[in-house]
Amino acid sequence: MVYQYVLGGVLVSLLGSVFFMIINSTLSGKKKAEDVSEDVNGNGFARAQPANGGCLPEIEKSTDVVIVGAGVAGAALAYTLGKEGRRVHVIERDLSEPDRIVGELLQPGGYLKLIELGLEDCANESIDAQKVFGYALYKNGNDTKLSYPLENYSSDIAGRSFHNGRFIQRMRERVATLPNVTLEQGTVTTLLEEKGIVKGVMYKNKAGEEMRSYAPLTIVCDGCFSNLRRNLCTPKVDSPSCFVGLILENCDLPHANHGHVILGDPSPILFYPISSTEIRCLVDVPGTKVPSVANGDMAKYLKTVVAPQVPPQLFKAFIAAIEKGNIRTMQNKSMPATPLPTPGALLLGDSFNMRHPLTGGGMTVALSDIVLLRDLLRPLTDLNDAPALCEYLESFYTLRKPVSSTINTLAGALYKVFCASPDPARQEMRDACFDYLSLGGICSYGPVSLLSGLNPRPMHLFLHFFAVAVYGVGRLLIPFPTPQRVWLGTRLILGASGIIFPIIKGEGVRQMFFPATIPAYYRAPPAPLENKMKAF
Repeated sequence: MVYQYVLGGVLVSLLGSVFFMIINSTLSGKKKAEDVSEDVNGNGFARAQPANGGCLPEIEKSTDVVIVGAGVAGAALAYTLGKEGRRVHVIERDLSEPDRIVGELLQPGGYLKLIELGLEDCANESIDAQKVFGYALYKNGNDTKLSYPLENYSSDIAGRSFHNGRFIQRMRERVATLPNVTLEQGTVTTLLEEKGIVKGVMYKNKAGEEMRSYAPLTIVCDGCFSNLRRNLCTPKVDSPSCFVGLILENCDLPHANHGHVILGDPSPILFYPISSTEIRCLVDVPGTKVPSVANGDMAKYLKTVVAPQVPPQLFKAFIAAIEKGNIRTMQNKSMPATPLPTPGALLLGDSFNMRHPLTGGGMTVALSDIVLLRDLLRPLTDLNDAPALCEYLESFYTLRKPVSSTINTLAGALYKVFCASPDPARQEMRDACFDYLSLGGICSYGPVSLLSGLNPRPMHLFLHFFAVAVYGVGRLLIPFPTPQRVWLGTRLILGASGIIFPIIKGEGVRQMFFPATIPAYYRAPPAPLENKMKAF
């Protein structure tokens, strides 16, 4: 009898084990089949696969942050987070030296941020960078010099101008010295998403193999032509004009170590040094189309329309640069920051926010954002609680506003004011702006401190802008306020409002002028995930 009970127990145990194995195998097969399905959803995300469930090679989950792009923003961010002890994987489409005609002028405020990040030696004599101490403004044969307010800073503090590619390569070299940062050439195609949380990226490496890289935080810095931003913001890209780029060689600027802005017709012309022997010239052409370089229309345009407006000291070098034939063009873009807070991901740099490059403020905004993001992440030892981290980093979008909105608004407003117009009111505004800046004192000191990134105060910008408008109206009404002049003054004020208020609306009135009224302004760092688990 005992033998029968023992035999029955053994048989039941065997049958139970077989049944459990069948059920487990079926469930695992279902899960594997679900994980292998790779369809990209309607938001442009791909479903993330577990490490043992996919057929694509991947970077193990020993990474804290994946950074897409190693331009100015990406390289500086990678170095900064690497120095903070984060394990960083940077994926850049092309690691050869970039060759661009913008991103060559760093304002003093941006240089101060570069010092904070420990990267100031990337913009020094090693790349033949030139110090910039201010601007010279030209209109109808008259000129005025506007110097940066640097009296309270050390002698090394100034703007810097350089070849963009050399600057980026020096930062990439610094990144490569950090053992906890991996810098890889590859093209990111998709953000990997699981249950609404970005888990990493899918990319093709230099050999063309499809790879995956996972991290708790993915930061997208893939530039003005970003193909990933649509997942993380609502982009409203405007293309107000194009830049035509030339390099003038072996000539001297009328005002050494200053950027030169010619209020030309139809739009501004820029000159600034990018090495000890080269001067960059950028000719702004309104709209999205430019004369053809290939058939000679561009050279003809530059010689007949632009050359007569160039300062005499630069005329011969300008014509020689045209004759040399190395004429470059690029589309200028502006885009206000309109983020869609997404757990596990963040936008930065030109992929997130752009402004007209007239004022050279883009790198200053990007470096300021990196310093802010570093400081926000510094108290966090664990980035794995994506929803809590996303909620906390919403403060980033508000805290960045003083710098970004000041520089963005100034760039957009100045470009519209500096462009020639057949409208008499707009022409009066342009003349008033030049004469206001020529007054000296607070009238030049104030606007230039805003432009330089040394005084990022939106209210000061607003007051100076309308001070220019009021100054213009006052010139019209003195000595005799005729009805025609009163009407022109009214149109000037209305025109000024039409320039600046849409830009302010795009930046966000509350975020720009009253950031302390936004709840995200006061967000505290989230508690470590293990503490939450213990509390639960």
